[in-house]
Amino acid sequence: MQVQLAGEAQRPDRENEDFAAVSPEAFVLLDGSSTPPGLESGCRHGTAWYVRRLGVHLLARLTDRADRSIAECLADAIVETAALHGGRCDLAHPNTPAAMVVAARRHGASLEYLVLGDSLLVLEPKDGPPKVIGDNQRFPDGEELRRQVWSAVPGSVERAALHLEYALAVRAVRNTGDGPWIAAAGPKAAQHAETGFVGLDRLHAVAALTDGAARYTERFGLGGWADVLRLLAESGPAELIARVRAVERSDAACERWPRGKTHDDASALFAVL
Repeated sequence: MQVQLAGEAQRPDRENEDFAAVSPEAFVLLDGSSTPPGLESGCRHGTAWYVRRLGVHLLARLTDRADRSIAECLADAIVETAALHGGRCDLAHPNTPAAMVVAARRHGASLEYLVLGDSLLVLEPKDGPPKVIGDNQRFPDGEELRRQVWSAVPGSVERAALHLEYALAVRAVRNTGDGPWIAAAGPKAAQHAETGFVGLDRLHAVAALTDGAARYTERFGLGGWADVLRLLAESGPAELIARVRAVERSDAACERWPRGKTHDDASALFAVL
């Protein structure tokens, strides 16, 4: 694989809670679940710490455990990362650090992939249109509350209160069977990831994007997925993120394109196979 990647925190003064890593055979892209200000997590380490360690453990598993399925590799990595917390962290806390995950590896003559959460994997076949995989853990019961967050004035007390209410609602049900699944402290979430194989002889390239980068198409409609793949191939992931940032700055009040955050951590990866 020939891989390009880029990532940028939502603001210069904020730690980036995305993480990406590659080897010649595999890649991982993680998007940490941000904690609203004032909300306890039960963990002394934080989301960025968790995402980096889960990503490193997952990449190691993907490269040295071909006997384990990609979902089993994620489950193993979750267990290994949970053990690093130590006894001072409450991993049963509903707001324990968590992340969305995209991963892929060469497995014989195929590409084996996994997506958990609202990040995306885009397959570029040698023939036919792109195939988009992901955004597979939605929370339908929270959509009305989410729309209320988006309709409130950015930076207002009302918006902050609604955002906290939404965050609490999601965390109360995630990884319980009554809500979305996300990589956190329990390996069971890996069973709910979207996984599969595609023949390498059918693929030209693949892209992985956190939702902050996927705004290019998903939120702002700057182009279709074929356009995204062309941009990544010709100008690279950093240019895609730069164009997302330009649109975000042009709509700082989130009026033309309603969204939860004016800016979000954004990461993108492009691999030619």
